[in-house]
Amino acid sequence: MGENIQGTFTSEKISKIRWKREDFSEAKSFITGSWDNPVNHITHWTFQTNDDDETYPVNVSSHLFEGDVTEIQFINTTCFVASSSIGSVKLLQIEDNPSLPLKELTIWENIHQFKTSEQASCTALATFKQDIATVGEDGKINLLTAQQKTPVRTIENADSCSLICIDFLRHNEIITSNTRGHMKLWDLRNHQDIPATTFMLPDQLKTEATSIAHHPTQRHIVAAGGGDGGLSVWDLRQSTFPRSQLLAHSHAVSEVIFHPDRPDNLFTCSMNGELWRWNSAQSSKLKSDTSDSHWLATRGPNAKVDIIQLCTPIHKPINSIDIDRTTLLCGCDNEAMYVVRDVLL
Repeated sequence: MGENIQGTFTSEKISKIRWKREDFSEAKSFITGSWDNPVNHITHWTFQTNDDDETYPVNVSSHLFEGDVTEIQFINTTCFVASSSIGSVKLLQIEDNPSLPLKELTIWENIHQFKTSEQASCTALATFKQDIATVGEDGKINLLTAQQKTPVRTIENADSCSLICIDFLRHNEIITSNTRGHMKLWDLRNHQDIPATTFMLPDQLKTEATSIAHHPTQRHIVAAGGGDGGLSVWDLRQSTFPRSQLLAHSHAVSEVIFHPDRPDNLFTCSMNGELWRWNSAQSSKLKSDTSDSHWLATRGPNAKVDIIQLCTPIHKPINSIDIDRTTLLCGCDNEAMYVVRDVLL
C-alpha cells in the first residue's frame, strides 16, 4: 500500500461504503454496511486527529441489521436507505449528535419475495431525491418514497430472471440489468409494466452488468462493469449496443463510479482486489463534439484511456467504493476498509 492509503480493521466484511455528503463542504463522515455475519451492522464513521496530526476513521455508532447489506444510498444529507438480502429496505437517519444511535424511520419489509413466499434478496436500490427504486432476485421493481410506508408502485414481472443493478437516470427514468446481460430502460410515466428500450451486449460477449453508473452531467452516458471484468460505455440515445467495450479486470467488477465533479475520471474495483482509476483523456487531434463526453470517444486511433492502479491488489474482493473530491473510500472482504487520499494527483 502507498503512503496515501490508510487501512482500518473493521472485524467484518464490508459490502457497501458511502460518504455522507455535506452541502458545499468536504464530506467528513461515512457509512459502511457489512455482510456474511449472523447479524450484520450499519456503522457510522467520522474522522479524528491524533497528536501527530494524523487523521483516521473512528466508529461513532453501529446499527444491527438483519441480512446482508446489499446497498446504501443517501436521499439527503442525513437520511439514507439500506437494502437487505432478506428482501427488506430500511430508511435510517443520522442524528445531529453523531454519537447517538442511528434512528430507524421506516421499514419496508419483505417487498422482495418469490411467488412461493420465500425470501428474495433486494439486490440493489437507487435514489432520486426522496424517490427510491429497488430490484431483487424475484425479478421485481418496487418504487418507494420516503413519505409513504407502502410501495408507490410495483412492477411484478419486470424480468423473468434476477435483477442485479438499478440506477435512476432522471426522476421518471430508471435502468435495470439482469443476470443474462440485458439492460432495460423504464419510463415511469408509462403505466404499462413494459420497458421503453432493451440494451444488450453482442452475442460473443454475453455477461451480466454487475454495476452501472450514469455520467453526472450527461445522464444518457452509462458505464457498466461486467461479470467478465470488462467495462462498457453506452450512449442510450443512439444504440442498443455499447459505444465502446474496454478490457479491464481479470475478475468481475464489483462497483463502477464516476467522479461527481470531474467525470472524465471513473473508478472501478473488482473481485480480485484491484482498484483502478480511469481517465478518458483525448488526443488534441481527436475531432468530436466538445459538448459531449470523452467517454463516447474511447475507440479509434486517436482515443486514449489512461488507467492508474491506485493500490497493490489485496487478493480479496473490494466490494464497494465512493469518492468525495480527492478522497476515495473502499470496503473489502479482508475485514478492512481503506481511505485513499489524493487520487486525482
